Amino acid sequence: MIEPLVRHIRAGKPFLGICLGLQLLFTKSYEDGEHFGLGVFDGEVVRFGDVPGLKVPHMGWNQIRIRRRAPVLKDIPDDTHFYFVHSYYVVPKDRNIIATETDYPTPFTSMIWQDNVFATQFHPEKSQRVGLELLRNFAELG
Repeated sequence: MIEPLVRHIRAGKPFLGICLGLQLLFTKSYEDGEHFGLGVFDGEVVRFGDVPGLKVPHMGWNQIRIRRRAPVLKDIPDDTHFYFVHSYYVVPKDRNIIATETDYPTPFTSMIWQDNVFATQFHPEKSQRVGLELLRNFAELG
């Protein structure tokens, strides 16, 4: 599946990664050891640190702060809540691909966008009306 997936992305066709689908796009992950990702983007996938009072996994509703308005965010206001469930997050080397950030407790990348590639750490499919809006916006791209 790796080759057709990368070929699809490089052909400029719309791609939407969700949660692990975001993380796999990067060069390296430290989940359960050290592993190589697809390398579509340079960067790492790291675990939330040990912070007193911080529950890991990060699970539940949290707000996004829009840094770059990707087409899939059309009609979705800044500070909208989406549903998250994850223990790891991406750290892109190129910060210009960051579309949204979320605080837990410090900012982390919650969505990336470059050209035809959109990927979220949150789960639009579990985020009720606003999640359906994002998925609808993505469907209208192709």
